[in-house]
Amino acid sequence: MIEEIKNLSPEELMKSVIQRVATGPELSKNISREEAKASMNSILNREVSDVRSAIFLIALRMKRETEDENLGVQDAMNDNTSQISCALDDVINIADPYDGYTRNIPSSLYVLPILAELGFPSFSQGVESVGPKYGCTHHKILKLAGQNVLLSDQEVCDRLENKKIGWGYLDQSIFAPKLYGLKELRSEIIKRPVITTIEVLANPIRAKNTHFVTGYVHKPYPPIYLKLARNAGFDSSIVIRGTEGGVVPSLRQKTNAHFYLNKEANDELLEVEPDKELNIDQKVRAVKIPDEFEKKTKLDKIEIKVDPLEIAKESLKLGMEALSGATGPMRDCIALSASIMLKHVSKHSITDCYKEVNDVLDSGAALKRFKEAL
Repeated sequence: MIEEIKNLSPEELMKSVIQRVATGPELSKNISREEAKASMNSILNREVSDVRSAIFLIALRMKRETEDENLGVQDAMNDNTSQISCALDDVINIADPYDGYTRNIPSSLYVLPILAELGFPSFSQGVESVGPKYGCTHHKILKLAGQNVLLSDQEVCDRLENKKIGWGYLDQSIFAPKLYGLKELRSEIIKRPVITTIEVLANPIRAKNTHFVTGYVHKPYPPIYLKLARNAGFDSSIVIRGTEGGVVPSLRQKTNAHFYLNKEANDELLEVEPDKELNIDQKVRAVKIPDEFEKKTKLDKIEIKVDPLEIAKESLKLGMEALSGATGPMRDCIALSASIMLKHVSKHSITDCYKEVNDVLDSGAALKRFKEAL
């Protein structure tokens, strides 16, 4: 199979693949891991037309990607992602959905300085804006706060190693410029292609132990993510069922988080009941967007849109208050998410982790770390 692929030009390979994956719900055929990798490489290297690239990506989604197809696409994306190592025992790579938040005020950014204060340097990855949601992202919030959001991977590594900071943000445009260059193509595809699932699993900064955290909504995804996390080289991973597919769980229902503690270990399930175990008593699932924010119904009426910059401003305001010790839904979201991540990497009980996180919030130490990075 590998030799056959090598003998085909990128256009010939893509034509062959499309003829198989885009034949309809009953007649479409799966392709091999090697074919998926070669096809994705040809897209990243812009060796095939945008039309064929788009057909390939949306046809895979409509057919439903197989494990081999996911792994092949990821292999190509891994090959086109830069990677450096930091002189650290542990680093936590936190990946919220790249397309951001549109229905809640995001809170996950503020987990980073808390984990750093507790001895686990952490960074998040993403972009400023991408479809299909084009929502509020860490990039937008940090840019508003005055941070340089286009630091090199080495500069982010330096911040992670810095005892006074210990956290950072790395933009996709820095560590995977070819993938980032597909933004316009993705906007034309409209629906989520396979790229959306796999890009969050980028592993650009490593340490002795590199831990991965992401979120999900749909129940079939945890085993898919954990399989791909192993393929990306993460030493441990946890996938949290969170609001809008992010890493912050609902405050109003039991949290499910699927994980593995090392690459050879079996997948496991962590269940946390916020009210019973942590005494979290909130009437909201997440931090609500204020009613006074202007909401615009999109033409397809699928989603009500709020200006992401307004969401970013509210997130920054509430986030700074929470890091200063203020109580409320923002603090509870931050504390719940941080506690689950801390439990995963420290092996402490969830109640002990929740206390440690809240002690940090009350002390103002995480706020100091946040400001130190600006």
